[in-house]
Amino acid sequence: MALHDRFKKARTDKGFSQQELEKISKVHYTNIGRYERGEAKPSAEVLKRLAAALEVSPDYLLNGTLENKASDAFTDEKLLARFKKIEALPIKKKQILLEFIDGFVFQTTVQQIAQ
Repeated sequence: MALHDRFKKARTDKGFSQQELEKISKVHYTNIGRYERGEAKPSAEVLKRLAAALEVSPDYLLNGTLENKASDAFTDEKLLARFKKIEALPIKKKQILLEFIDGFVFQTTVQQIAQ
C-alpha cells in the first residue's frame, strides 16, 4: 500500500471529509486531495500535521505497518502465513529454523552455481 492509499484510508477511518481534515490540520483540502490521489507528497512538516490530526504516526503514513511491509514483500500467501506462524515460536526454535533455512538456501545456491 502506498503513502496516498494509507493517507486516504486513515482519513476515511476517522470519518473525516477532506474539508474537516483541513480545519484540524491547517492543510488546504485541495492539497489533501492531491496527496490522496498520489499527485503530490507532503513536506515533512505537513506530514507531521496530517499524522497528528489523523492520530497516526508519520512513519505509518510513509511506510505502513510491519504487516503491510510483509504483505507487500511476499507474493506467496502460503509462505507469508508460515512466516507469521514461525514468528510466534520461542526464540530457540526460531534460531534452529533460521539455521536450517540458511543452510538450505546456501546449498541451493551452490547447486545452481555448479550447474
